[in-house]
Amino acid sequence: MLEKRFPNIKVIESGVKQLKSEEHCIVTEDGNQHVYKKLCLCAGAKPKLICEGNPYVLGIRDTDSAQEFQKQLTKAKRIMIIGNGGIALELVYEIEGCEVIWAIKDKAIGNTFFDAGAAEFLTSKLIAEKPEAKIAQKRTRYTTEGRKKEARSKSKADNVGSALGPDWHEGLNLKGTKEFSHKIHLETMCEVKKIYLQDEFRILKKKSFTFPRDPKSVTTDTEMWPVYVELTNEKIYGCDFIVSATGVTPNVEPFLHGNSFNLGEDGGLKVDDHMHTSLPDVYAAGDICTASWQLSPVWQQMRLWTQARQMGWYAAKCMAAASLGDSTDMDFSFELFAHVTKFFNYKVVLLGKYNAQGLGSDHELMLRCTKGQEYIKVVMQNGRMMGAVLIGETDLEETFENLILNQMNLSSYGEDLLDPNIDIEDYFD
Repeated sequence: MLEKRFPNIKVIESGVKQLKSEEHCIVTEDGNQHVYKKLCLCAGAKPKLICEGNPYVLGIRDTDSAQEFQKQLTKAKRIMIIGNGGIALELVYEIEGCEVIWAIKDKAIGNTFFDAGAAEFLTSKLIAEKPEAKIAQKRTRYTTEGRKKEARSKSKADNVGSALGPDWHEGLNLKGTKEFSHKIHLETMCEVKKIYLQDEFRILKKKSFTFPRDPKSVTTDTEMWPVYVELTNEKIYGCDFIVSATGVTPNVEPFLHGNSFNLGEDGGLKVDDHMHTSLPDVYAAGDICTASWQLSPVWQQMRLWTQARQMGWYAAKCMAAASLGDSTDMDFSFELFAHVTKFFNYKVVLLGKYNAQGLGSDHELMLRCTKGQEYIKVVMQNGRMMGAVLIGETDLEETFENLILNQMNLSSYGEDLLDPNIDIEDYFD
């Protein structure tokens, strides 16, 4: 389709075997060599699976594994979710008709996105029995084109498909075998210690817990499950399968051999403010790279779909300019961190240093919360707004975006900044 629309594009469907950067050449798995003038590596990231090669451990990393997950869920009575990022948060809320045991290593849910206060605000939604109508999305939606499902051979199954994107569970029916809406039990401050298959579990004569109905009484489970998980808090639960949603690592493997890339602490390829790696004519964008320029004080890198898209767009601009000998200015999207998503059917907007990242103790927080409706948190430093978390339909995102960008001194407004009786949006317009 791309080749038809753009005659200057040639698509090669093959994995990369090796990068010979000194010779400006890529060797693909089909044995061919492709010489380049400039190269951009956009190979994304791979999921950190808690356990490789176990048939009962599913990683949800791309559109294909999400389909596989839906298939497994239709037969499931109980599953276990390990992880505390965006995918885990969405899954826990979307799954119906199946008991969910959710294990997280932190004190509160979604700690990459929220503080404990926001987590508390959202948790009440998990316990609510009746799901309400879905909120409308007022942005471009990204879904996959319906196509005939080809049989996936083993080699194909090992390939990483396209990243999920923000609308990945649209069109998936995430329903288990039971006739109830939500049933979630949260285990905090713990990780997976060991995974047992049924036979091994039986031989070891270990005991597992039933789904906790009442926090005070713990009973032994008499039902046999295909797989058992022992947590570091000594609890053992049986389930039909385990979902591993514990984040990603940059997918740099095929490119490192024989090339001396500078790598970031997180294992990504370091890039400068023109998305250029440490090797000549090699650029990188998205989850595979680590932003290593002098960052704006209100922007940080996060391995998010939206950020990968911005980086890809900017890298293309930089490569084109470099080929023509032109210079490019840093793109505006790296001035301010901004991410809009949806958790538990609430609109969620994250701006700037929304969790006071890197500000130390030298900051103040201002909060406004209406239970079940909205949660607003603002991060202030020396009277200036540095970041914000907006949950619900607050209509404050544009105003706050401007206040963070122009660094206006707001000391004189004090707590009035979040007074619901003052139309702050109108005031700063």
